[in-house]
Amino acid sequence: MNDEKVARYLREHPGFLDEHSELLTVLTVPHPRHKKTISLTERQLHELRAKIRQLEQKLAELLRFGEQNDEISEKVQRLAVALLEADAGESARRALFCSLRDDFSVPHVALRLWGGAAGGDGEAFAPVGEGARRLVAEMARPFCGAPGNAEVLDWFGEMASHIRSVALIPLRRGGEAAGLLALGSEEAERFYSEMGTLYLERIGALASAALLAGERA
Repeated sequence: MNDEKVARYLREHPGFLDEHSELLTVLTVPHPRHKKTISLTERQLHELRAKIRQLEQKLAELLRFGEQNDEISEKVQRLAVALLEADAGESARRALFCSLRDDFSVPHVALRLWGGAAGGDGEAFAPVGEGARRLVAEMARPFCGAPGNAEVLDWFGEMASHIRSVALIPLRRGGEAAGLLALGSEEAERFYSEMGTLYLERIGALASAALLAGERA
């Protein structure tokens, strides 16, 4: 009987070792890390310990992600409150910028609005090229990664040449593209292409409601 037949027999008769439990201490297998042999029972214990370590690491990772999500949720809530308390126009834009800088530690923020925004003065209302507008119109969700649009990159002013990663958040009014919130960083991995965009989408929805709703009652 060759190895394959033995393995097949054991798979087809899972109760074999229960019926012959003495074999568990007689048969030996290689140690998973050392150059020696151990019993089947000891090898099984090693496997169980390894699985327990993996589960503990996964649990710790899930707890860490949960804590991070809680922190971000609190920051988004504080932003929502700040925007609700702010007056329309410059006050709301200032509240947005302060939250992104102080709460979310975003070093560089640029904003352009071109549809239905209250208080149409200042840099946020500077002319926007057709290419940038088309970029926003085609975005289904926020973009994260290396900067690719030269016009948007120029919105960061003298820091433009130092920006290595961006998060571009489309702003919409009635489903139509009406602005762009651009976050920039000198760190290439701050905003990376695989990162989740759920909270960026929520920030975009809050900013759109606050900045593009027209004059408030």
